[in-house]
Amino acid sequence: MKRNAINSLIEWKNSDDRKPMVLRGARQVGKTWLMKEFGKEYYDNFVYFNFDEDEQLKSIFDSNKNPQRIIELLSIIASEKIFPEKTLVIFDEIQECPEALNSLKYFKEKANEYHIISAGSLLGTLLAQPKSYPVGMVNLLDVSPLTFDEFLNAIDENLYSYYMSIEKEQQIEEIFHNRLLDAYNLYLIIGGMPECVSSWIKYKDASKIAKIQKELIEIYENDFSKHNGKVNSGRILMVFRSIVSQLAKDNEKFIYNAVRQGARARDFEEAIEWLVSAGMLNRVYNVSKMEHPLSAFAKLDAFKLFVFDTGLLKYMARIDNGAILLKSDYQFKGQLTENFILQQLKGQFAAEPFYYSDKNSELDFVLQYGTKVIPVEAKAGEDKSAPSFKKYIKEKTPEYAIRFSKRGYRKDGYITNVPVYLAPRLSQLL
Repeated sequence: MKRNAINSLIEWKNSDDRKPMVLRGARQVGKTWLMKEFGKEYYDNFVYFNFDEDEQLKSIFDSNKNPQRIIELLSIIASEKIFPEKTLVIFDEIQECPEALNSLKYFKEKANEYHIISAGSLLGTLLAQPKSYPVGMVNLLDVSPLTFDEFLNAIDENLYSYYMSIEKEQQIEEIFHNRLLDAYNLYLIIGGMPECVSSWIKYKDASKIAKIQKELIEIYENDFSKHNGKVNSGRILMVFRSIVSQLAKDNEKFIYNAVRQGARARDFEEAIEWLVSAGMLNRVYNVSKMEHPLSAFAKLDAFKLFVFDTGLLKYMARIDNGAILLKSDYQFKGQLTENFILQQLKGQFAAEPFYYSDKNSELDFVLQYGTKVIPVEAKAGEDKSAPSFKKYIKEKTPEYAIRFSKRGYRKDGYITNVPVYLAPRLSQLL
């Protein structure tokens, strides 16, 4: 499967100010595959070291801080000479060896001619503690589940070619619009976890997908209980399991009291930070004003939490596949659509998405595009009703106003209706 992150890694490889690379992301999103595929395709060779599988590797970093000596010893272990710029050195599960993580600063300072890339489970939680890794001495890249465009490329290359040819405000022929909506509905069921996508390509069996999703949830929940940091693992689990009911509420704002009766922010804010840092949840803050720069108006005590993969959220909510495929209305349809839109929008713009709400209105998402602020409405079907969205547009007449829905691609006054499946390409189509 082709991953868009490869393009970021190619830029990193060719960059004059390249530093050792650290990949962040939840477990099972394809970080190991990505590193190996990148090494295979863009270097003469790669050497792979896994600190979870080989305990003895740690001794190299315990007793050495000289990167040249470390490279010598790693070459002996790999039975392969490591060449500057021509060999990609991969450190996997690097969180198991803090000394190896710390060694990246020595490579940056004294041996930056060697190309080092690393990743690990729950690495984001470690990187959230500045004392735990070499601040400013590494490049960071977030790796997520497959976005819809990557998914489409994996399951239908011809349809993907058409999809990538779509230009701004182009009328999409009905036959292609319907096929892309079918692929979108399939994505809601399968999601972007590489194992789920691979299984679908091989077997076309939805029951196998559900089994994999169940196992993935179990893996993540086991990770919570195994984690031995300062954050209470029971509280992490409680927050994670509350997400479906949190999203099902009318305004979707995260309510601590809904996790446990009488709970306060201080009881669960560390657990939330842990889940966000681990890449398990995506957080969207409310803004008090729809003005540039949006981050200046973020209300840090008001936010929504979404699951990092829409397929996993669909499984957690126990939505029947038939409800999605038969295009019927069902509870949680709007929330699943919002989760999808956010998953596709993340990383497209310099500022992360926000949302807006006051006593009288709410906007699903707010984007910052240069100095412009873009209101975004996420509709699960073809319905055009959106009082808050229309009220904002009437009062502010913004240059851009986006309504994602299952309708065709068209301009309607100030509003641009964008088919939901084009969410991953929004920044290219503005």
